Amino acid sequence: MTRAEKSQAIEQLKEKFGSTDFFYIADASTMTVDEVNKFRRACFEKGVEVKVVKNTLAKKALEAGDAEKNYEALYDVLKGPSALMFTDTANVPAKVIKEFRGDGERPILKAAYIDTSVYVGDDQLDALASIKSKEELIGDVLLLLQSPAKNLAGALQSSATNLTGILKALEERGE
Repeated sequence: MTRAEKSQAIEQLKEKFGSTDFFYIADASTMTVDEVNKFRRACFEKGVEVKVVKNTLAKKALEAGDAEKNYEALYDVLKGPSALMFTDTANVPAKVIKEFRGDGERPILKAAYIDTSVYVGDDQLDALASIKSKEELIGDVLLLLQSPAKNLAGALQSSATNLTGILKALEERGE
């Protein structure tokens, strides 16, 4: 790889890191070619982009990025084979890794970057998979907002039924 190609790759990675709030770093070494292809397919189906890059290029791209984004915590995990997983939904790569792995041990989560927070180590996989997506949080809020309105409508409806019953009973007494 020439120096110009390296600087172009670093610039592309810098733009990618800057444009996404969620990415994972995983180790897929010792997986067979067939397993890697299945893993990439599973990621593609869930909207996760997988890139295998040299650690030095990834580190230089992170160093060139915004200092406020807290990328420094990721430098130590950029050793050995690394695959970068970019996504628009924070928990999807963790779910894909857990689902793909099943009883196996690969791919291993090295680190995850979730909106300036860094999660290091494979033991963080369960916590990352349980993070709710933006859509799930919006659904929960809407459900909470609808609950009082449904209760009020139910109370009014039952009150109207009770009131109708009382008026009917009074009418029958009056006759």
